[in-house]
Amino acid sequence: MPLTPAITDWPARPLRDRVVIVTGGAQGVGRGIAQAVLGAGGSVMIADRDADAGRACLKEWALPERAAFQRADVASERSVQALVKAALKRFGRIDGLVNNAGIASAHGTPLADMTLAEWQRRLSSLHGAFLCSKHALPALRAQAGGAIINIASTRAWQSEPDSEAYAAAKGGLVAFTHALAISSGPDVRVNSISPGWITTDAWQAPARRRTPKLSRRDHAQHAVGRVGQPEDIGALAVFLLSDLSGFITGQDHIVDGGMSRTMIYAE
Repeated sequence: MPLTPAITDWPARPLRDRVVIVTGGAQGVGRGIAQAVLGAGGSVMIADRDADAGRACLKEWALPERAAFQRADVASERSVQALVKAALKRFGRIDGLVNNAGIASAHGTPLADMTLAEWQRRLSSLHGAFLCSKHALPALRAQAGGAIINIASTRAWQSEPDSEAYAAAKGGLVAFTHALAISSGPDVRVNSISPGWITTDAWQAPARRRTPKLSRRDHAQHAVGRVGQPEDIGALAVFLLSDLSGFITGQDHIVDGGMSRTMIYAE
């Protein structure tokens, strides 16, 4: 695939006139979601700690009327408040929030050696979802059909060794999703997406982009015959942010090409 992923066009424009905040939106899955929002006719405020990556997105997209960037740390309440304020100032409204920011790697320190500080740092995606939802909800409630998406992981449901903190964060996001859906309905719908293996090599900041190195065996582990791409998550995000999913809330949606449904026996 090209090392500068193109925006995929949605002819039906299901997010026309909608404004969506995507945290961690300058790279990886977050960028895939942001580009899907733009392709579906929406406007997007991407938030990221990496200002260079954020500016690169705006330059490559070349859609100044519909795309903006705010440097933000979702673990800081002051930073989150500034993000929401900036989105409202720039676009005048907020229709959707995608809580995607967090530590990407599932592998961490063995539990016996993990400090409380590292444990808390690895739960940053859960803390960020709380802060962003708290401060964006008033604006979301002001719009008919506001929506929140929390990006969890299949690690909320299955694990490898030394991933307790990551699993706790992602499992917490799934539980946070259905609790918030009940509290914020009917004004705001809340769902989560649990991606499986998504290759993000080509969706990084320009200096870090690489052509994915995937083997035939990597692809064969998936029932659909391939490893996932950020646009696969973006497509579902557009659906969940739009009126097309108006009867869906409080649900976790696993997007992993069938990998977690495959029976595996040790040879």
